[in-house]
Amino acid sequence: MSRGWQRQLKRWPGWVLLVFVVVGFLAVGATRDSGPRTPDERIESIEKRLACPVCQGESVYESRNPASNQIRQAVRQGVLEGELTDAQIIEGITFTYEGEELLVPTADGIEALAWALPATALVIGVAGLSVAFRRWQLSAQRLGAATEDDYALVADALAHLPEQDIAAATGDDDGRG
Repeated sequence: MSRGWQRQLKRWPGWVLLVFVVVGFLAVGATRDSGPRTPDERIESIEKRLACPVCQGESVYESRNPASNQIRQAVRQGVLEGELTDAQIIEGITFTYEGEELLVPTADGIEALAWALPATALVIGVAGLSVAFRRWQLSAQRLGAATEDDYALVADALAHLPEQDIAAATGDDDGRG
């Protein structure tokens, strides 16, 4: 095994580790709670996460539909009673409306994977492409510039081709070179 390959084999585990660390930090940062909030902030946050059951693509917070008004009242009541967490309030509303009200997926379980896996795949894909491009660049550099012998070899090969093939190779359609 050449030294170049040995160096590359020693380097790639570090990149893989870096990808996992970055994805881990993104997952923790996306799911981290910012601490205690005022009741009004909690109500607004919950209303923005719930979809209007009647309107297309509108949150309960934005919609002025009577169904959204009912949901807003339920959210306000749940928050002001102080016995339920945000997740429990949302769970109760999605249960009441048969689970069609979530605009933002929850940050745990399968739904978290549904958001994290494509981002991870993108990072790994970009890293893989950068490694491939770097290898191709190094391979091209090792080949060096074309020599006179290379040009003579190509000229000899072209001299032995029929005229139709030469026209196709040079892009001349009428075959006159």
